[in-house]
Amino acid sequence: MKNIGFLSFGHWTPSSQSATRSAQDVLLQSIDLAVAAEELGADGAYFRVHHFARQLSSPFPLLAAVGARTSKIEIGTGVIDMRYENPLYMAEDAGAADLISNGRLQLGISRGSPEQVVEGYRYFGYAPQEGETDADMGRRHTEAFLEVLRGEGFAKPNPQPMFPNPPGLLRLEPFSEGLRERIWWGSGSNATAEWAAKMGMNLQSSTLKDDETGEPFHVQQAKQIRAYREAWKAAGHKREPRVSVSRSIFALVNDMDRAYFGRSGQEQDSVGFLDEKTRAIFGRSYAAEPEALIKQLAQDEAIAEADTLLLTVPNQLGVAYNAHVIEAILKYVAPELGWR
Repeated sequence: MKNIGFLSFGHWTPSSQSATRSAQDVLLQSIDLAVAAEELGADGAYFRVHHFARQLSSPFPLLAAVGARTSKIEIGTGVIDMRYENPLYMAEDAGAADLISNGRLQLGISRGSPEQVVEGYRYFGYAPQEGETDADMGRRHTEAFLEVLRGEGFAKPNPQPMFPNPPGLLRLEPFSEGLRERIWWGSGSNATAEWAAKMGMNLQSSTLKDDETGEPFHVQQAKQIRAYREAWKAAGHKREPRVSVSRSIFALVNDMDRAYFGRSGQEQDSVGFLDEKTRAIFGRSYAAEPEALIKQLAQDEAIAEADTLLLTVPNQLGVAYNAHVIEAILKYVAPELGWR
């Protein structure tokens, strides 16, 4: 059995060819798709976060709305860029969204990826300290966020408060019990995966990672997951961690599927550079008739290693078509692979 959800990047563009032509469109359609996915029996609704872009950006209003409209499906992110975040304010927002959803929040966070603007986090009021990189700052914000999610008091109360306080130091409110164990780290390398394990976070690994060995993407990603689990074991955590991978997978079951994805041209991994120093490998997409797709996916070592699979969806094609994409995997592919 495997948890299967969708991951939406939330693109919108004012084009007649897009079903999401405004920020309002993509927000409302994201809620509707989560509701549809839950009705189909999917396990998760996850959303990417990008700033300064025509994509989803502020996740917590959306997560709270999805939580209020659904009752079973996990809701989450993949991922929030911690370079941009105030850890304490974020903890309050996350606690509220988790309580609204009755403990279904699965929050993916990370150091972030290349963004639309240069050092965009500075416009949000954040800058690395002396001797820090922006990645260091993102991890520092993360450690502060994880600390306050423990729910322990740390703030000295006002001796003459407007309202009565409980005894002792005060914690942030609202506090949601158990949320700390549902934080995931989006990792692009083996080293950061091992750091996530040490910190007691679940692991999210996408279709992009540092090209560390020159092997096929799914082989490198499977090794990353194994390294993460070894580091988790060495850290002595008591619970079992969760691991997700994301994939673009399309079962071609009708003429519309074949028109959109029948010749995707992405059947092989590709290699590029994220910056001057970072060589990255991008995982292939899968698009085929269900019988062929099943055979291809059975060879993906990283999917086999993970307990959760996130299907990246083409959100600009509209809610109905994306619900069909999810349903086709759940109906024609997942049972044959033992995922259902």
